[in-house]
Amino acid sequence: MKPAQPSRQPAAWPDAAPAANPAARRRAIRPADHANGPALPRLWSALLSARVLIALVILGLHLVMDRSGRPVEPWVLGICVAYVALTLLARMMAGSGTQEQSREAHWHYAVAVDVVFVMALHWQQAADIRYTPLLVLPVLLAAIMGSRPLALGTAALVTLLLLGHAVWAAGAAGWAHTAHIAEAGLTGAGLLILAWLGSQLAGRLRREESAARRSRAEAQTQSLVNSLVIEALPEGVLVIDTAQRVRAANPAARALLAVQPASLPAQFGLDADPGWAPLLALARRSFTGVPIEATQIALGGGGDDAHQVLVRAQRTSAPGRDGASLCVMFLQDLQQIEERISTEKFAALGRMSTAVAHEIRNPLAAISQANALLEEDLRAPEQQRLAAMVRQNAQRLGRIVDDILNATRAQGLDSAGRPQLLPLDDEVAAHCREWVAQHGSMATRLQLTLQAPGARVRFEREHLRRILINLLDNAARYASPHPGTLQVGTRAPRDGAATLSVWSDGPPLPAAVRQHLFEPFSSSRSRSSGLGLFICRELCERHGAGIAYERVARPLQGRQVDGNDFSIRFAPAGHAASSTPAQQLAVS
Repeated sequence: MKPAQPSRQPAAWPDAAPAANPAARRRAIRPADHANGPALPRLWSALLSARVLIALVILGLHLVMDRSGRPVEPWVLGICVAYVALTLLARMMAGSGTQEQSREAHWHYAVAVDVVFVMALHWQQAADIRYTPLLVLPVLLAAIMGSRPLALGTAALVTLLLLGHAVWAAGAAGWAHTAHIAEAGLTGAGLLILAWLGSQLAGRLRREESAARRSRAEAQTQSLVNSLVIEALPEGVLVIDTAQRVRAANPAARALLAVQPASLPAQFGLDADPGWAPLLALARRSFTGVPIEATQIALGGGGDDAHQVLVRAQRTSAPGRDGASLCVMFLQDLQQIEERISTEKFAALGRMSTAVAHEIRNPLAAISQANALLEEDLRAPEQQRLAAMVRQNAQRLGRIVDDILNATRAQGLDSAGRPQLLPLDDEVAAHCREWVAQHGSMATRLQLTLQAPGARVRFEREHLRRILINLLDNAARYASPHPGTLQVGTRAPRDGAATLSVWSDGPPLPAAVRQHLFEPFSSSRSRSSGLGLFICRELCERHGAGIAYERVARPLQGRQVDGNDFSIRFAPAGHAASSTPAQQLAVS
């Protein structure tokens, strides 16, 4: 299946925090920065800019007055220039991104500088200009950026300074202008009210801002968690818009859609690949309002690489889009579902079989012992044949019980010794001679080809014997009664691992049997426990080896004959000298 367009962009879920980069995740949860952050820092910047503007206006006003014939005291111009410099410095330091503690120290100094500067101008009363309205700026600065006690304290200090100046001026004029005292008192009262209202509004703004930051962090965290959960889901998830374009797809969905999931772009159209046509049709149906519940489709066409997928779809509204809709599809690989069901079924069967095997073992031993005692006293041939039937069936039941217990590792598998470095050819030859000795009629049918001189494998001897005997029993059961129809061979390539194969000219295995060949309780024979190949696989995996089946043609009586080949690939374990040279042996 060919992907739409290669891209390295990671999938991004709609309205979700980025999930690919841990640093990006942490940045996503932080509060916004200075440029787009909380209102109080922006208000602080606005107040600092206003201070600079006011300082420049005051300096310009005094310069104009001095040039127009109304001279201004030099010290007044000096403090105006100093005030402009201080306000510019404060504004530049705020623009450099100072933190909360640094900003708190700055506005303390700003309030003090503003109060000192405005009161200095107020006390000199140049050209009868009233500077008292400028006292609103430090009071507001203290109310907005500081606490309520500090705001009220600043307003009270300014009020006392105004009253003190008014009383001093009235006393110097012989108490002829007492109205200035009342004016200073009213101004101070207004500043106190302004400080209280400003601190109230600032406190409310801080509370709302804090709640908004917490809500935003929680929403981003939840979005991040949702994104991570979706990315880790074994079930495929697709988010499709009305243009049949996939806006987001988790790794499980990408694995179902493409042979190389990493080559798919972050967003792609469902019409980019003909193999996605069934999915495209379901997406269009979903947007028409037709509910889609557990529909089975084939992704990738009708070839062998097609995925049988179970699809569920749900239509939903896209956040932040007027009238827009999205289709969320859930994809499940039917093969994975079947494997999970099969695993659970076999696990349950294994537990039940183990319990039954334990319960059967004791009465079966009693039956075998009683039958053996009866055989000693039986003389009639008919009775002896019946006793032999009992003995044979009891032995078969005993083998089935042993297979079940071995398969579930209740006993047997852990009783053997530690793995050893075994000469492969020597061990295979010895076990084959043992098997031929037990089955005398197989001597002419078994052909042994040893081509691994010097190869050693790390395996436990009893486990290797059990695997080989089991494979020979299975092969002999289906092989034809001709010489060479059972072939056991070893190989040890210089650049690869040693292998052992057991081949027979039996008929091909049905597809249904091949699919579950190495699973427990799977057998084509009604009288078999179906545990032999499963035990072989377990023993191979325990020693780092692998077992496989394939249909292979081998030379037999001058012609190529198809047969069933079970091969074991051993883990590399070094080489050493072997007592058996590379040759073809007739086992006797």
